[in-house]
Amino acid sequence: MYLLASLLLAVAPRLAAPPADSLMIEVAGHVMVLHAAELAALPRDSVRWTEHGALHTFAGIRLTDLLRHVGVPIDSLRGADLTKRVVVEAADRYRAVFALAEIVPGIGSRVALVADLQDGQPLPAAAGPLRLIVPADGTGSRSVRQVIALRVRDEP
Repeated sequence: MYLLASLLLAVAPRLAAPPADSLMIEVAGHVMVLHAAELAALPRDSVRWTEHGALHTFAGIRLTDLLRHVGVPIDSLRGADLTKRVVVEAADRYRAVFALAEIVPGIGSRVALVADLQDGQPLPAAAGPLRLIVPADGTGSRSVRQVIALRVRDEP
């Protein structure tokens, strides 16, 4: 029985992962998968960020635009919505957390870009196909590589 449970737990994360060219977004228990064509139709932006001493230009979709697209109240954040957080998850289960208010224009206004291009080329396999870039973070600890999911959570 223990062996079966261990096997199911080992396989479960792979079953939940979206296709490689997609992004899973979970909001209030509702899961959506945005495929490459849907992502390509969203507004694009770019940022410059220095990584390991080299300046790069990353292009992609602002995290706020992705969240707005799936119905998160980015433009009218008030009350309980001010306690929401966004968990960004990588394929290797690395995660970074942002207060929603931290990235909302007019409150925190921190730029966070879900990038698919680096210097005009697709991201290297070790970083992509999607990578979160947060230029103001300096060290890059929250510039998550191989992003597969965004989860909007309420403060417990």
